[in-house]
Amino acid sequence: MAPYSMDLRTRVLADCDAGLAAKDVAAKFRVSRSWVNRLVQRRRETGEVGPRPQTVCKKQAFAGQADRLRWWTPSPIGRWRNSVRRYAARRACRRSGARWIGSG
Repeated sequence: MAPYSMDLRTRVLADCDAGLAAKDVAAKFRVSRSWVNRLVQRRRETGEVGPRPQTVCKKQAFAGQADRLRWWTPSPIGRWRNSVRRYAARRACRRSGARWIGSG
C-alpha cells in the first residue's frame, strides 16, 4: 500500500491544530483515527510528518533449505491430498468434540 500524500498529511495536521478531535478528522478524510494520532505524535516527538522510508525485505526464513522442504511436499497432488486429509481429520474432531492436535 502506498503511503498517504504530503498534501493529505498537512491537511490532517491543520485540522488537528485547529482544534478538531482526531475522531472527527479521521472521519472527514476517511483515514483511521490511530493513523491521525500517530501522525500528530510523530510530529510532536520528531518534527517529521513525511512518510517513513520503506523497510528492506527480510531474508526468507527457509533460504537454502529447498531440498529439505521438497522432501516434505513431494508434489502438488501430494500437498492437495495432505490438505484434504487434515481437513477431514479436523472436521471429524469438531464433530466428535475432541481437540485437534495435528499440525497445520
